[in-house]
This record gives sequence, C-alpha cells and structure tokens, in this order.
Amino acid sequence: MALGRIVHYAVDAVLVSTVVAGIRRSSGFTVDTTRISDPTMRSLADRFLGVGETIFDMATATSVNSDYFRKDSRR
Repeated sequence: MALGRIVHYAVDAVLVSTVVAGIRRSSGFTVDTTRISDPTMRSLADRFLGVGETIFDMATATSVNSDYFRKDSRR
C-alpha cells in the first residue's frame, strides 16, 4: 500500500512538471528558480522541471509521428 502511494505521488509530480513545461513552451512564463535561496532545493527544482521538459518533448515527438494528430492550420 505504501509503495502504491509513493508511485501515485511520483506520477502526479511528473504530470505537474509536464504541465509547467507546457505552460513555458506555449506562453514563455516559467518558474523562477533563482528565488530559491538553498542551492540544494534550487537544484532539485531545476531537475524536477527538467523531467517535465523531457516528458513534454517525448509527448511532442510521439504526436508529431502519429497518424492521430495533425498540425492546426491556424498557427
């Protein structure tokens, strides 16, 4: 039961990080990690956001190569 809860929280954290990466890509706004004073926590935050960037890149690559997605002509 405890392992399932840990996995659940880890997946939730990755999803939040991926949403933040999508916000950064679409709007240019990002989390200002320079405001975190502790260098260890800042490094963890940067890694956390980096995981979201990686997942977002993987999802983008998958959608580009998929027949189920097409580029919106309005952009």
